[in-house]
Amino acid sequence: MVVVAYVAVTMKSGAEKEVLKKVVTLKEVTEVNLLYGEYDAIVKIRVEDLSQLDKFLTEKLRVLPDVFQTASLIVAKQYKGT
Repeated sequence: MVVVAYVAVTMKSGAEKEVLKKVVTLKEVTEVNLLYGEYDAIVKIRVEDLSQLDKFLTEKLRVLPDVFQTASLIVAKQYKGT
């Protein structure tokens, strides 16, 4: 079962561009957007299963320097999109 999730990311102020340059290179990442508000960016990812989501979050995203916090939202059902 393919898992699609959005991950809201909070980063060190001023480090957004450098962090996101690294994030866009990760194979699981399908979309990255810089935000204004409570979170600094939203990252859309696509993985094969929940264990791969866990691996992505713990071994690839949260270990990046200047990433302070993440909040994951797993898509239950997509109504429109690609």
